[in-house]
Amino acid sequence: MASIAEVIRNQQSEIIQCWMDEATRAASARGLEQPEFRNIMPSYLASLAEARASGGSGDNQQRRHVESHVSARLRQGFDVAEVVEEFAILGRCITQTWATAPPGEQPDGHDVERLFTELHVAMETVADLFHTHLLEEEQTEKRYLRLLQKVASEALKLDEPNSRGQLNELLEIILEAMGARSCALLLYVSQDARLVTAASAGLGNEQLEHYATSLDPKSFPGSIVAAGEETCSLRDVTTATLEVSESLRQGGIHSLLGVRLPAHQALLGVLYVGLTDTREFTVREKQRLQTLGQHLSVHLENARLYANLQEKVEALETERGLREQFVNVLAHDLRGPLSSAKMGAHALLRAPEKLEARRDLALRIDRNIERADQMVRDLLDANRIQAGQRLPLRLDRCDLGRIAYDVVEELTVLHGECFVLEAQEHVRGIWSAEELRRALWNLGTNAFKYGAAGSPITFTVTSDGTQAQASVHNRGPVIAPADQEAIFKPLIRTRSAKTGPSKGWGLGLTLVWGCAQAHGGRVELTSDADTGTTFRLVLPCDARPFQVDPNGAERAGRDSGPS
Repeated sequence: MASIAEVIRNQQSEIIQCWMDEATRAASARGLEQPEFRNIMPSYLASLAEARASGGSGDNQQRRHVESHVSARLRQGFDVAEVVEEFAILGRCITQTWATAPPGEQPDGHDVERLFTELHVAMETVADLFHTHLLEEEQTEKRYLRLLQKVASEALKLDEPNSRGQLNELLEIILEAMGARSCALLLYVSQDARLVTAASAGLGNEQLEHYATSLDPKSFPGSIVAAGEETCSLRDVTTATLEVSESLRQGGIHSLLGVRLPAHQALLGVLYVGLTDTREFTVREKQRLQTLGQHLSVHLENARLYANLQEKVEALETERGLREQFVNVLAHDLRGPLSSAKMGAHALLRAPEKLEARRDLALRIDRNIERADQMVRDLLDANRIQAGQRLPLRLDRCDLGRIAYDVVEELTVLHGECFVLEAQEHVRGIWSAEELRRALWNLGTNAFKYGAAGSPITFTVTSDGTQAQASVHNRGPVIAPADQEAIFKPLIRTRSAKTGPSKGWGLGLTLVWGCAQAHGGRVELTSDADTGTTFRLVLPCDARPFQVDPNGAERAGRDSGPS
């Protein structure tokens, strides 16, 4: 009667081949190769025979083999049931060696019972090791999530929550948590509809902002976005058909795993890690990256909300400062005409018998009250424009050249012979003469305030039959591009205007924009050192289609507020 130890020694290769065939079929979906199957189990099988030959149990040696086997399977992505099944397969393969032998040549029942007891102990050890591993994995994951939370919370205190340094530190944590060799974060840029590298760590460290890709699923980042809730992986970038950053290929990275940030809601970006090994990622690795990605998404969204909040706070602070400045200028400017009107009224009371004096005083009072009234009307109109409403117009047939001529005449009386008018004849249309006069007055006044002293200020009026143009040109300081973007907003003054001697409310150009918009036209601005500064008012020849009907709906498309 043969012992199990003798059976194992004599037929070890057949047992291992049987085990490999069945185990390979059981795990074929994982794409594992034969060398990965033959590394530990032959040693474990030999230890079963040696224990019997020596008369000892060999528990410690067998446990070491089981631990090595479980460790390898964990790296390969097996779960506990699959590893337990491998030991059950081994038991079947051993018993098959004597299945067809006569009863007298089969091991005795006690020897067989002892074999299955040892295999059962091995299966229990597998379950215990997996349980311990999962607990350790859970604690490790919690640790990395705490670190991620700590770094992200500190980042929110910075002036730039999405700063590269903080993002790199977050990626270093993810790199360590995943046991990866490379990690990159690509953020979504909505204006260009593309993904741009915001931070990276480890091998194949991509140059920040140098690597960008579209959302095309043919690229690896694009395929991550398309995967949605699922992870996206590449087993070997050297043979992949997807587009992959060249710096990763040159850095020795082979396997890639990525997740969308976040899995739901609006796209923030993608996160991926890379390995130098060429292998499939385990289910556990995919789950961990998904968990880390979810938490990173929350922190990125918090940072974005924090940045938006900071921007709004700064805007409110700026607006408050502008309003305080405006109130001060308003009080100062209104005080002048009102004081003059009050002094004129007192003079009338003191000398009622002087007719000529009374007439002059009455005219002065009227002019100053008109000035104050115009200031209040400008303020109300600017608030109307700020609220997104169009200025109400009283339309009639008028001559744009004549309006410009009157404005030039008045400005010449006030400021001298520096104003020039170049106008085509009969530039007529259906407009509001009152609003056009105010707009050209504001443009001419601004040109005199901020233009080069002594240089001519040229008013030009032209028409091509379908639209009319009235422009004001002056030489002087160039209006910076940054100022040009906001110059038509209420209470906004350029840097040069703030530092210059001229004071004002910052409403003039807002009213010019509002006049153009109410007529269905636009304002154009060009400013450079060679040609000077030109504000151009472009108007349709008939403003009636752009007015509000009695029901409150506009006959033509409505523009947005000044920007």
